[in-house]
Order: sequence, then C-alpha cells, then structure tokens
Amino acid sequence: MPSFTYDFPYASKKLPVFASNVVASSQHLAATAGLRMMAKGGNAVDAAIASAAAITVVEPTMNGIGADAFCILWDGTKLVGLNASGHSPALMTPDQYKGQDKMPNVGWGSVTTPGAVSLWMELHKRYGKLPFADLFEPAIKYAHDGFRVSYMVARQWDRAIDRLKGQESWVKAFLPNGRAPKPGELWKFPDQAKTLAKIAESKGEAFYRGELAEAMDNYAKETGGALRQEDLAAHKPDWVDPIGLTYRGTTLHEIPPSGQGIAACMALGILENFDIAGHDPDGPEVAHLRIEAMKLAFADIYRYVADPRFMEVTPKQMLDKAYLKSRAKLIDAKKAKDFGPGTPKDGGTIYLGTADEAGMMVSLIQSNYTGFGSGIVVPGTGIALQNRATGFSLQPGHPNLVGPKKRPFHTIIPAFITKDGKPVATFGLMGGAMQPQGHMQVFSRIVDYGQNPQAAIDAPRWRVHETDRTIWTEDHMPADTATGLEARGHKLTRTKWPSFDFGSSQIIWRHADGGPYLGASESRRDGAAVGF
Repeated sequence: MPSFTYDFPYASKKLPVFASNVVASSQHLAATAGLRMMAKGGNAVDAAIASAAAITVVEPTMNGIGADAFCILWDGTKLVGLNASGHSPALMTPDQYKGQDKMPNVGWGSVTTPGAVSLWMELHKRYGKLPFADLFEPAIKYAHDGFRVSYMVARQWDRAIDRLKGQESWVKAFLPNGRAPKPGELWKFPDQAKTLAKIAESKGEAFYRGELAEAMDNYAKETGGALRQEDLAAHKPDWVDPIGLTYRGTTLHEIPPSGQGIAACMALGILENFDIAGHDPDGPEVAHLRIEAMKLAFADIYRYVADPRFMEVTPKQMLDKAYLKSRAKLIDAKKAKDFGPGTPKDGGTIYLGTADEAGMMVSLIQSNYTGFGSGIVVPGTGIALQNRATGFSLQPGHPNLVGPKKRPFHTIIPAFITKDGKPVATFGLMGGAMQPQGHMQVFSRIVDYGQNPQAAIDAPRWRVHETDRTIWTEDHMPADTATGLEARGHKLTRTKWPSFDFGSSQIIWRHADGGPYLGASESRRDGAAVGF
C-alpha cells in the first residue's frame, strides 16, 4: 500500500444522523465515549461528562482538565444553566499588569481558577445515573493506551508552537519529540491518565481540595503564579437561569454575562427589524444586514459585559426590543458603518451536545480559550491551564477591569433553542469571538429559510474579525456575495478551506412528534454525530 498524503482537495458533505440517543462532538472519539455511557444505561448528562472528559485527551488543542465550562440543559421539565467559569485568584490585581497595554495570553498572568472539573462534579451530583468513576473509563484509556491523532487536531497542535514555544512546561508535555504529532500518529499521555483517575476516584475532590490542588499551588509558587489552593477550594459553579430572545416565534437561549452569548440574542433582536425572507440566504443583502447587526451587538457587549456584579446595565436592558429597534435604525442597507456602543435604558473551545430517549438534552461547552491555553502545564499531572484572564480589560474604570476574585469576560457560550416553551435543540459553535456570530447566522438560516440543521452549519460563514476589523469570509461564499459586500464598503479577508477561524458547530434537533432526534456535526472539524 502506498504512503498517502493528508490532502483533501474535494468538497465533502455530511448528512445528519437520526437516532433516539445522540451525541454530537467536535472529535469523534469523544462522541463515541458519550454514546458508550448511554449504551450502559446512562442518560444525556452521563454522556456529556464522559465526552467532556475524553475530549480533554483527544482534542487537547482546544481544551484540557484545566479548562472552564458552561452548560445549558433541558432536564425533562425545565431549562437550566450552569456557569462553571473560574474567578481570578485573590492575588491577581491591576498592579501586576502595570506598563502593559493589554492582558497577556500566555503564562501565569493569564490564568484564572479552572472550572471544568467542577461542572462535571455538579452535573453528576444533580442528574447523573451511572457511577462517577465509570464516566472516565474512555478518557483514561485514550490517555494511557493512546489514540490516533485526527487531522484537524494535528494541524491545530502544530499551529500552537509559535505562540507557546517559550513555555517550558508546555513544550515538555506536548512536544516530547520536539514537534507536534502528525495526523494518524499514536499519542499517549500517562500523566493525564493518572490525573483523570484521581479525579474519577475522588469524585473531583482531588482537583479542588486534594493532591492535585496542592500540585497546582506548589507549581504556581515555584514559578511566579497567583493561583493558590485557597482559590481552588473556594471555587464553585453557579446554577443560573438562561437568558433568551424570541426571534420570529423561536427562542434562542444563552448563558447570562459575563459570557458573550447575549451578543447573539442582541444581533437577532436587531435583525428582526428587517424583512430578509424574500432575499437569497447566501446573497449580499442578507449578509450585509447580519454583519451590521453583529457589529452593533459587539459594540455594546465590549463596553458593558463583565462579571454581573460589576456591570452598569442589566441583560434585560440590553435585550429590550425597543432598544434593539433603535439600534437597528442605525443600519444603512447600502453602506457599511462603524458603530459605537449605545445606551441601554432602565427597564470559548470544544462544544458537544447530548440527548437521550427520555427527553433530557445537554448543551455543553468547555475551553482553554486560546489553543492550549496559557501554556502552563503542571508537571506530572497533564493539567494544561486555561488563559481566561486574557478576557479582562486593563482600562481604568471599565467594568471588566482585571481584579481579584472576579470572573472575566468569557467567550465560550453553549446555546439552546425552544419554541413555545418546549425544547427544540442543543446548539453551539465554538471559536472565540466567532461564537455569537455563528449562533446568529445558523439560527437565522433555520428560522428564516427553513434550512435543515446540517445545511445551516455547512453554509458559508463570515466573521467580523476582532484583530484587523475586516470581514473574514470562507472561500465557498458565492463570488457575487463577496463583491456585493465590498461594494457596500466592507473590507474582506478571504480565507482558504479548511480554516479554524469560522468555528465548529454541533446541533441535536428534537422532532415535534417526539420521534428520533436529528444530529448534525460540523464539516470543518474531525467531529461526528453518533447515535442509536
């Protein structure tokens, strides 16, 4: 057999999966880990935890044991949210960043208390059926025995080297051969297997109050970090009520701030003031209106969203439809504009979804933020710590100013769709600032044009990019649409497929008649929707 290349010169389409029990994830081994728990008699929460633990191993480029996480779930009778993002360490103050013009994205200065493990613990405590330790069997096996690195993960791994090559602990842990693993190469991480086993055996206590917490504390003290055992012991996830906005009769739900999910709701509330159904869903008229609505939403969230204890306005004020209608009036259908924040009146990443035949549905997102995160890997543990403190501001007086015991602005946002108070879909799209943009684009395609979930997530996307402020477009965007956007004054940056810059989406859609779910998985990643 000849040695073959991992080039993919031809377009490939995925078809949706129909099953009574479904797991959809950005990495296929993580999806099957969750499905195995359902086959053992577990529910959607058991499957979500197993997939979340496994994906720290099989897609370490996007998340890890030291990640943060959020979840929205339909528990069979109601919609609930869980915010497991960590607060900044008690020793993290603005003074330590003096002389810097922005927050660092590598090193200890970018690390907040990791919360993903607490989400696994809390979800299982309230909803789990199988023993907690059973949920870690696939993850531990992948870490100890090894797995073949998938194509997109290998590319992400290699791309991370330039940013993290100065982080000694990351280089030792993730580049043991001096390079990233190649597609199809066997990867083992025994240290991570041992850590996952300790978490499994202690029901997570080892991570926040045991030997793993002690290891993180010791390494931080040795290498100049602010994280301490006291920060870990004090951490707890919060059950929250999801926020939502009803758009043309269907409601998109998001986790409330300090996450950016509110931006997707705001953009839809602005877009609702325009009749787009008569236009081509892939044409320049619709793309322009969506882009301008998203720019308006971003202008507001970057000004106002922070830890809710420090916000100057409430989510209710930001989602007020009269306010959003006033913002919509700023849009010129023929010309791109720059927008500042309005004045509301008083009034990351991996993503996975699971759904079981009893009706429980879980929308979960977990992330180290920028690639592998901070580049801090606690020796001997495989714990790669996130860099969520990067989300803080250094602007004096800003509600999101860095400070102790404070949650930063967060990019990772799970979503959920309901109609008339009934569950419709678990929904998410990972990818930094792309997430609310992707939520809005996919949701609008389904609601405005009746596109099925797989088609809606396969369609060409755009991104209002946070670095160069141009509109990034995928190469399968119709040429007339790109030309039409440029004629309206948008500056475009065209990208080549496959790109990491447009997110990765998974959807599990519940049929109104209660029959099998539809599972759709992103064509831009190594993921899969699987079921039985």
